[in-house]
Amino acid sequence: MDILQRLTDELQVKKWQVEAAVGLIDEGNTIPFISRYRKEMTGALDDEQLRKLDERLTYLRNLEDKKAQVISSIEEQGKLTDELRAQIEAAQTQVEVEDLYRPYRPKRRTRATMAKEKGLEGLANLILLQMTKRPLEEEAEAYLSEEKGVTTVEEALQGAKDILAESISDEADYRTYIRDITWKEGVITSEAKDEEKESVYETYYHFSQPLRKMVGHRTLALNRAEAEKVLTVKIEAPQEQILRYLEKKTVTRENPYTEGALKEAVQDSYHRLIAPAIERELRNLLTEQAEEGAIQVFGKNLEQLLMQPPIAGQTVLGWDPAFRTGCKLAVVDPTGKVLDTVVIYPTAPQKKVKEAKETLKKLIAKYDITLISLGNGTASRESEQVIVELFQEIPKKLQYVIVNEAGASVYSASKLATEEFPNFDVGQRSAASIARRLQDPLAELVKIDPKAIGVGQYQHDMNQKRLSEALGGVVEDTVNKVGVDLNTASAPLLEYISGITKTLAKNIVAYREENGRFADRRQLLKVPKLGPKAYEQCAGFLRIAGGKNPLDTTSVHPESYEAATKLLTSLGYQTEDISSGGLKGISQKVQKLEEKAKELGVGALTLQDIIAELEKPARDPRDEMPRPVLRSDVLDMKDLTPGMVLKGTVRNIIDFGAFVDIGVHQDGLVHISQMTERYIKHPLEVVKVGDIVEVKVISVDLSKKRIALTMKL
Repeated sequence: MDILQRLTDELQVKKWQVEAAVGLIDEGNTIPFISRYRKEMTGALDDEQLRKLDERLTYLRNLEDKKAQVISSIEEQGKLTDELRAQIEAAQTQVEVEDLYRPYRPKRRTRATMAKEKGLEGLANLILLQMTKRPLEEEAEAYLSEEKGVTTVEEALQGAKDILAESISDEADYRTYIRDITWKEGVITSEAKDEEKESVYETYYHFSQPLRKMVGHRTLALNRAEAEKVLTVKIEAPQEQILRYLEKKTVTRENPYTEGALKEAVQDSYHRLIAPAIERELRNLLTEQAEEGAIQVFGKNLEQLLMQPPIAGQTVLGWDPAFRTGCKLAVVDPTGKVLDTVVIYPTAPQKKVKEAKETLKKLIAKYDITLISLGNGTASRESEQVIVELFQEIPKKLQYVIVNEAGASVYSASKLATEEFPNFDVGQRSAASIARRLQDPLAELVKIDPKAIGVGQYQHDMNQKRLSEALGGVVEDTVNKVGVDLNTASAPLLEYISGITKTLAKNIVAYREENGRFADRRQLLKVPKLGPKAYEQCAGFLRIAGGKNPLDTTSVHPESYEAATKLLTSLGYQTEDISSGGLKGISQKVQKLEEKAKELGVGALTLQDIIAELEKPARDPRDEMPRPVLRSDVLDMKDLTPGMVLKGTVRNIIDFGAFVDIGVHQDGLVHISQMTERYIKHPLEVVKVGDIVEVKVISVDLSKKRIALTMKL
């Protein structure tokens, strides 16, 4: 197989782009680095295309390795023909290779292998050839043997049919046909094990849908319900059509003595061996497709969550709500430093509202707090009521934001949080995290396992390795897209920078603590174990504000400093001019881009990026994202009425809709059919996590805590 050509066809790009990208990946370059700094070489393939290419490259190389192993194994058995070798080499998927290898794979003891051990293969071949001119019972008598354990004619015939059944099930062409026809015409069904019992899976108590029309979220729901023993799930295949096909392939002559035995072997082969295996394969295929779709949606949601704009320059009070153990508060200054922590008890059972308000007033006055970041967990509603009452009692104008605290408890109990806040308990750490994830969502959320952030669907039911790899890639791409301040970034944030390992991240922080601030990017080479390759990969993504070289504040890579300096000189500027906030309008001064790039010794795409950076140095792509909704009043779910129009924030997107926070502590669902007048395949075509949208209430179910919303205003 020509892997490069296959990737070219799949990605629908030029072959030279694929060749360059594969070469760069094989040299150990990271996806963010290739995407940002090797555009000329790859024809500007973006990080999404490069990750897809990398994933498929790994799969196809593993496929070629599998083919080589299979060919070697069959060759060792002395059974490899030129035709079989060609079939294996032409296989496009792992499943095809497995089908071809099945007859030659070393088998555990089966009914067929035991029958062969009893010497019944000859009788099976006799039936298969359909050449006998007398009843099979008479033919079978020749195979009776006390020594081999074949004592009756019935045993001999059954053994022969077992051999035939396995032989039929091992035919790769038969399996391909059955798999295809089952996929095209099969139906997946589910039935409740206990119809009287209420559950969230009631929709699937009597469910039936064609296999090829199954959507991902339904597959994942069926899988979970089956695992929880709520449903029985099975695939109904077009059995009559399949059996007719197998009989036509097997019964090739008219012979009254062998026809019955062959048909029995076909029935046994399909029902006992083929059908269960094909059902497993197709269920696995459905699950893989569903997981892939869910991972993609999770990745998009995660990216949007991480890209939420930071709220800079404010002292924030982080509020981790609770009942019995009290609400934990943490005051965090604009740089993220924790100034104070305290516990108040305004909620049940203590209900010390007056004392809590007094404490809050003192904290607000002492630290000039301007914003409260309230977690949305248990007792959040009651805490919000206290906050709004407090706002009415003090002259100072404050606002609050309800923050999704998913993952805060995971972080606060982690080794990382213990190292960061050794003298805090888990509640204090959680409150600090809730405050910081408002100040800089990216820097705080990278400390939490992406799976715990709560913007996916069925994430705990899918392949955890695949999910972790995909989400890790999303975080890596996002962090590198934004870039980080080398002198303030934490080790967990640095770990996601291109070329930086966990060890290097810790070494950078340790070097910084021992030697003070980094004055320029070249100093990175003094960090233990950070060599030229790692420096090449990471340097452009690490910013230094107020350092020796103004170019260090930009994402211009050090390898292009000479070209950037020459460009500035030719336009009448100096590098120091960058520090004044950017050189607006220089793109208009570069008339002939290609000629200028050649003159400077860089590619045109690289020059475009250099110009963009010089115009807006240290620009933050998050600034273009919608900002969180700041609140100063409170709304309850019982206050909602159909027809009410509200503003809300998209918190999560799934296959069938989006959950929107409208400020009542219970996210409402905008079903995909209520998003727009036009037909859409997925909610991501209309909204993304973090979007501020206007919605209208359709219905409110207080008992089930369900709010139905529409965006069709």
